[in-house]
Amino acid sequence: MFLKKLSIINFKNFGQAELSFDEESNCFAGDNGAGKTNLLDAIYYLSFCKSYFNPVDSQNIRYDAPLAMIQGDFILDGREEKISCGLKRNQRKIFRRNENEYERLADHIGIFPSVMISPYDIELITGGSEERRKLIDSIISQYDRIYLDDLLNYNKALTQRNALLRQFSRQNYFDQAALEIWDETLLTIGKKLFEKRQSFITEFTPLFNSHYRFVSGEREEVAVVYESHHHLSDFEEHFRNALQRDRILEYTTVGIHKDDLIFTMDGHPVKRFSSQGQQKSFLVALKLAQFDFIKKVKGLFPLLLLDDIFDKLDDFRMNRLMELVSHANFGQIFITDTHPERVENIFKRINKPVRIFSIVNGTVENKL
Repeated sequence: MFLKKLSIINFKNFGQAELSFDEESNCFAGDNGAGKTNLLDAIYYLSFCKSYFNPVDSQNIRYDAPLAMIQGDFILDGREEKISCGLKRNQRKIFRRNENEYERLADHIGIFPSVMISPYDIELITGGSEERRKLIDSIISQYDRIYLDDLLNYNKALTQRNALLRQFSRQNYFDQAALEIWDETLLTIGKKLFEKRQSFITEFTPLFNSHYRFVSGEREEVAVVYESHHHLSDFEEHFRNALQRDRILEYTTVGIHKDDLIFTMDGHPVKRFSSQGQQKSFLVALKLAQFDFIKKVKGLFPLLLLDDIFDKLDDFRMNRLMELVSHANFGQIFITDTHPERVENIFKRINKPVRIFSIVNGTVENKL
């Protein structure tokens, strides 16, 4: 699979742009704020029906425009596929595949997979557990439609249970039977989600370790550990015993929605005991493992979107990374960088061609 052409109208700081891509390596080069990352985000939209950076669709429309359009021409299994996304202020977005509108956006997820590596990923290390759960869910949802549906249903049940807990507190009464309806849903679906997350982590961790060793030159030992209440042998009892605490706090304190990933380097938390370069290497390895995992289970190459990838990497790690991702086993890649000559030099060293686009103030001026 690869993206042949991208067309955008009134998306973020772009009025209109049309780009045709190389099947292997492409780079958007320009100053900070020129719009390089916005082009990556437009590509991401075509995979996930949403922005990687801003979940509010209306805020991704150019400030002076009533609507925005994103269209991509893909080659999938030798066939050309047209994907389009229409955004209008105060209206629902329209997503189409070959002119046929999706009834549910969830039905599109995973058909044209992509993996983004961005400076914003640092939240996976420094942020709360929600960021790390999103990573797990975004990967599994791209190849397991049942998991995505179960996750949506779990979150709906969780919202209803929390709303009841708040209502009980505000109105000073308690209805055990009303709450147990949602308890059973959370327990049943939560167990299924846990088992799939556990299976995923078991397969994912060796891929991550392999990529980190390559990028870092085997300088550190790293680990990713899955932490869940469901690991408790008496989880259901633990869940029910938390009821009094739930009533006091007015939300559900035990369950799959509290899962986390623990990141360590040489036995210490990555968040507290690693350099910026080590953290960047850790994140890159996570995302490359995500790429490999999706490729394995779906049998096709996701698009690899590398935003400001060279920042905070020393020359050794930078060269190792590009040596790795430029090989044929990583398919089509898109890179942003402020220095086109740096990209040219790197690709010359690894003897690979790259198509470089010059981005200036929301316009694609020329192909370098």
